[in-house]
Amino acid sequence: MALPKIADARALKDEELSEAIIAAKKKLFDLRFQQATRRLETPHEFKHTRHRLAQLLTVEGERQSKAATPEEA
Repeated sequence: MALPKIADARALKDEELSEAIIAAKKKLFDLRFQQATRRLETPHEFKHTRHRLAQLLTVEGERQSKAATPEEA
C-alpha cells in the first residue's frame, strides 16, 4: 500500500479537508485502541494515517497563512 500523495489533499475543498482531518484523528484513536486491546492486525496503518494527517494539517496551515497575508495588487 503506497503512502497518500499531498496533491490529493490539496485537491480537497475546505469542508472536505476539515472532515478528512477529523476522520484521520478518529482512525488514529481507533488504531491505538486496537493496539491496546491486542487486536491490531495492520500495524502499518499507523504510519499511513499519521502521514496523511500531517499532509492534511500542512495543507490547512498553508491555506490559513495564505488567507492571513494580504494579497498584493
